[in-house]
Amino acid sequence: MPLTEPPAGPVRTFLDFPFAGDLDALQADFAVLGVPFGMPYSPATMANDQSKAPDALRQAAEDPGYTREHFDWDLGGPLFDGREVTLVDCGNVTADSADHRAHYRRAEAAARKIFAAGATLITLGGDHGIPIPIMRALEVFQREVTLVHVDAHLDWRDDINGEREGYSSPIRRASEMPWVGPIVQIGLRGIGSAREREVADARAYGANIVTAYELQEIGMAAVLERIPDGGPYYLTVDADGLDPTIMPGVISPTPGGLDWPQTRTLLHGLVRKGRVLGLDLVEIAPSYDVRKLTLIYAERLICNFVGAAVRAGQLRAGLTAR
Repeated sequence: MPLTEPPAGPVRTFLDFPFAGDLDALQADFAVLGVPFGMPYSPATMANDQSKAPDALRQAAEDPGYTREHFDWDLGGPLFDGREVTLVDCGNVTADSADHRAHYRRAEAAARKIFAAGATLITLGGDHGIPIPIMRALEVFQREVTLVHVDAHLDWRDDINGEREGYSSPIRRASEMPWVGPIVQIGLRGIGSAREREVADARAYGANIVTAYELQEIGMAAVLERIPDGGPYYLTVDADGLDPTIMPGVISPTPGGLDWPQTRTLLHGLVRKGRVLGLDLVEIAPSYDVRKLTLIYAERLICNFVGAAVRAGQLRAGLTAR
């Protein structure tokens, strides 16, 4: 079975960029990869609404030509700024109903190939378990990576119902990877699965935890100063880390998250600080959305990341796997 397959439903890639299914021959500056399925905590969650998000985001674009070619006020010009840039969509990682962990193994293998090709990886989830195999693939760089995490929740659970790679555990699993160094967590608020013991573990590791309320007081520019300079970085974004007024299509909406200017400041500021190896956007539940608002902001988030990275010179000539 191949590692990836074309998007489902009406065949459409992200913003109608080319489909690239042969990862061994990949030549791209940016590669989009769907990873629909996390590891379930119960039989009832083996398939959930979040698994539909990668294709829902692809299908939601109303006028890809405008987005790709017209002046973008978020960026100060067109998406690629008149430069020779290649963005491809690698489709969705294939799954096996008889072996749930095969999806993670294939996701890691696909990510390793994409990183080895020198491309910046943009991963579409799926729940927040899916960054675990992607972060494992960061090993190929043989460099310490700073992890930047946007979320309402801490995600330091060791396991739930015996499952250690589900959506409540990605930052715990990242902390165990030798190539992951500093961890900065932004936007925490409300109540999640974390108990006092997980908070203590995160603090003992040295995680720099910035609650949504501290962010409101000090501003995103001050938060960026807490992120070590130079990179490289990996950015994982849970949609519920943003305020539900702009991203209502999530299963656990919590008031008080990042607003759009704060999100944009983080994206643009991080690529100016150093190389961002990849970005994932997870936990969008399309059936919970309102007037496609979540999908619109998701597309804006990805385009701001790509456009800002292009302007920061983060193309294939940058950091590559060793």
